[in-house]
Amino acid sequence: MSAGQAVNAGFKNVSVYLEGEPAWSKAGNPLHAGYGFICRGNNVIVDLRSIEKAAASRIPRSVSMPFDTLEDVMDEIPMKAPVVIFGDNEEQSLAALKLFKEEGYKKVSLVEGGYYGWKRLGGALIKGPVVTEVTWKRVLAPGEVTVADFKMAIEDPSKAVILDVRTNDEISVGKLETSKHIPLDQLCSRMDEFFATIKGVTKEQVIYIHCTTGARAEMAYKELKKNGYINTKFLMAEVSCEQNDCDIDE
Repeated sequence: MSAGQAVNAGFKNVSVYLEGEPAWSKAGNPLHAGYGFICRGNNVIVDLRSIEKAAASRIPRSVSMPFDTLEDVMDEIPMKAPVVIFGDNEEQSLAALKLFKEEGYKKVSLVEGGYYGWKRLGGALIKGPVVTEVTWKRVLAPGEVTVADFKMAIEDPSKAVILDVRTNDEISVGKLETSKHIPLDQLCSRMDEFFATIKGVTKEQVIYIHCTTGARAEMAYKELKKNGYINTKFLMAEVSCEQNDCDIDE
């Protein structure tokens, strides 16, 4: 769907990385956080620069963890928290990214260009006494289903229709036995036709959507809501399947 939107917007040279964000990150490639996620996301923003520099100017909500002390204090960040890193330069941020990955943090991204990249972009900055305490708590996004409720629907299909919007290639490796499948890029054109094939489904039906990380599931959720499927929710979690055996990791 994203590739189709890019083509419709006029881009001519569009490719799709089918393995998605988890494989990209697992291969050691950096991810850059979007502007909105940095400003409003439920995350921990880590400032790798000195406390003096952080006090003079920093990204709002950032926590001061100077690079030289990072290994000693990074365990204060919950493992499940999305982490956004920025420092004096990209080299420093990449070194910190490596440390986080080695410690098992999975949701780590960078501010593109570090502090100076954010400043050039015109991003908001604040000054004053720095924050050193991490206070992050997991908050569900609008329309998000809990992992517990999703797993209950796996055990009892009467609770919700589970909709898998991964690609056909991903499905060939494995899927939840009770889930219904339609690739995200076919959802808009075949939505009503697809749901008509599922016995008893109406636009009031409870539907839980998943993909591999939640990004595509959230896009599908927005499309279904826009088309009147009012009790739709999406799962924001890592889902990996082999045959009918699927692991779900927040």
